[in-house]
Amino acid sequence: MRALLSIDYTVDFVADDGRLTTGHAGQAIEQRLVDQTQSFIDAGDFVVFAIDRHDPEDHYHPESQLFPPHNIAGSSGRALYGSLAPLYEAQKNRENVYWIDKRHYSAFSGTDLDIRLRERGITEIYLTGVCTDICILHTAVDAYNLGYRLVIDADAVASFDAVGHEWALRHFEQTLGAKIIAKEE
Repeated sequence: MRALLSIDYTVDFVADDGRLTTGHAGQAIEQRLVDQTQSFIDAGDFVVFAIDRHDPEDHYHPESQLFPPHNIAGSSGRALYGSLAPLYEAQKNRENVYWIDKRHYSAFSGTDLDIRLRERGITEIYLTGVCTDICILHTAVDAYNLGYRLVIDADAVASFDAVGHEWALRHFEQTLGAKIIAKEE
């Protein structure tokens, strides 16, 4: 069984005026990310929207020292970006669509994601979204350590750091044993 994780594809991480934007790199993956998400939903596979959520008053969170405030609860920056937003709205009540608010880079840290995957017999996880070398990377490492097989769609992940993006793709494959796929596959 398989699941797709759509990680942090929000206005703050993708829009030109986002607070911590991947900009063009994030915008360029939109269609592939949406197509993959729709395909998984249509196939009845489990689709998880794992979305960063920060409290504006949480000055103790480690990210507050590293990055500008982003994905603040209740802000427009936390909304899903582009055509992923109406896709989610149209599908959010389906049994195979699930939303997770996350506070850390990894979608597994402090969430019930592992439980939700295991109760469905899921053994393989496809990762999409942003940022390749931060939230995708930390989610992939946790998934690997929990024994999941990983598939990374190279055309549906992006970062604001091109060098970090390329390094993370190599790391997924060479260190975590992930399968890297692209559009032609």
